[in-house]
Amino acid sequence: MSSIMDSVNQRTQLVGQNRLELLLFRLNGRQRFGINVFKVREVLQCPPLTQIPRLNKLIRGVAHVRGQTISIIDLSMATGGKRIENLETGFIIIAEYNRSVQGFLVGSVERIINTNWDAIMPPPQGSGKASYLTAVTEVEGELIEILDVEKILNEISPLNTDVSKDVTESLDVTLSKGKMIFIADDSAVARNQVKKALTALGLEIEMAKNGLEALKRLKEIASETGDITDKVGVLVSDIEMPEMDGYTLTAEIRNDPELARLNVVLHTSLSGVFNQAMVKKVGADDFIAKFHPDELAAAVGKWLGTELKAK
Repeated sequence: MSSIMDSVNQRTQLVGQNRLELLLFRLNGRQRFGINVFKVREVLQCPPLTQIPRLNKLIRGVAHVRGQTISIIDLSMATGGKRIENLETGFIIIAEYNRSVQGFLVGSVERIINTNWDAIMPPPQGSGKASYLTAVTEVEGELIEILDVEKILNEISPLNTDVSKDVTESLDVTLSKGKMIFIADDSAVARNQVKKALTALGLEIEMAKNGLEALKRLKEIASETGDITDKVGVLVSDIEMPEMDGYTLTAEIRNDPELARLNVVLHTSLSGVFNQAMVKKVGADDFIAKFHPDELAAAVGKWLGTELKAK
């Protein structure tokens, strides 16, 4: 695994170039899955797991890794498959999502591939709401599935999406009435979490499933008036999305005269390894780590041009 992790540590330069690297792994069968290397802290052979009473059935136990106690989620069980029986030959992928560190138990870990976000496609139509896929790609004639980890984590420990009364009462969006908030995120769960939180602002909300879909729709809206800010107050965009990532989407917006004035808030689960310099490079206005409804609502309120009311 040392060669894999050496590679993991060298890959952050791909961010912002609409490129990514995927760590490929298997669960119980022949199907291969991928996880963005930028989310991965390390890969280990499964260490001894400590059983704790009343844990969620998808959590096989906890591991003590470098002084930290980490819950180990059986990724096969979490996606509706059989449990991974042989822990001695299994691996755990230590990853960071939504301000917390998790361990994902997998059957085997293979290698890292380098690809473009435009080669990462949305799940096939008809996969349904029960699907755990957020995207797919093809490698050497084989379909690689990318899991909706945010959906898995939300099923194990649902996130609160309610904005506190203090925040809702402190924001005044009167000047933005008639404008909408636009959300771009490839995870249906994440889109709905953001939508529920921002509904507290009382503005219309429109959503897109990836950066390319968002860009096309924003251009359509802008063509009606000549300036996107006449109708859209702020864009809240994920960074990791099929076909076009959030960094590239932001850069495209800044290079389009009809879109350039749009306020862009990047909202991503890449909290632990986030590159602040890249946000400035592509011209985003703000970055919010997923997922805290009060922080998100306050940030969006700020970029809508609102002022916090004096307490």
